[in-house]
Amino acid sequence: MKIAVLFSGGKDSCYSAYLAKKFGHELTCLISIFSENKESYMFHTPSISKVEKQAEVMGIPLIVQKTKGKKEDELKDLEKAIKKAKKDFEIQGIVTGAIQSVYQASRIQKICDKFGLECFNPLWQKDEFEYLNELIKNKFKIIVTGVFAYPLDKSWLGRKIGKKFIQEAKELNKKYKIHVAGEGGEFETFVLDCPLFKRELKIIDSNVFGEGYSWRSEIILN
Repeated sequence: MKIAVLFSGGKDSCYSAYLAKKFGHELTCLISIFSENKESYMFHTPSISKVEKQAEVMGIPLIVQKTKGKKEDELKDLEKAIKKAKKDFEIQGIVTGAIQSVYQASRIQKICDKFGLECFNPLWQKDEFEYLNELIKNKFKIIVTGVFAYPLDKSWLGRKIGKKFIQEAKELNKKYKIHVAGEGGEFETFVLDCPLFKRELKIIDSNVFGEGYSWRSEIILN
């Protein structure tokens, strides 16, 4: 089946794309929403502009749709992007990285229903520890690009998701109820390498913004 991937550049959308291809679907295009609202209810914002580099090393066309990021109104912009993907690439389905967010999944499903598209959520309700270990097993190189919950601070930016990260996240989950996969918006990620990439992306610099327990890293890639 020809599918489009709702793509943020983070671990969830990248791994969902990987699974979709593994299941035999054709990754026809990527759809990325560039939101002006840093607190968007729907869309990932740290380092979102760097998805262009990821699309390049994946060799997959990228549809970029800008939005003001107003709650609910931003869905109209997502609808425009999906409509374009159907028209230009004749897609038959949409893949998302939704894990537990009913808010996101239900709204995307509604748009898919409108255009007669299948909606795939390969990570839906997946055990978070199993998921993170699968990322490591399948050689996904992922870093943290944003943190938004106590006690996560500036020092977490740039950390790689590996065995040590999982253990530390597990301890934070027990003590502070932080979701180990960041599903509650506690942290955001960016994928530097995975089986879908022709080469690994390298960080040459980064700009850090924030205070307290809310920090973002705007990475600069080669």
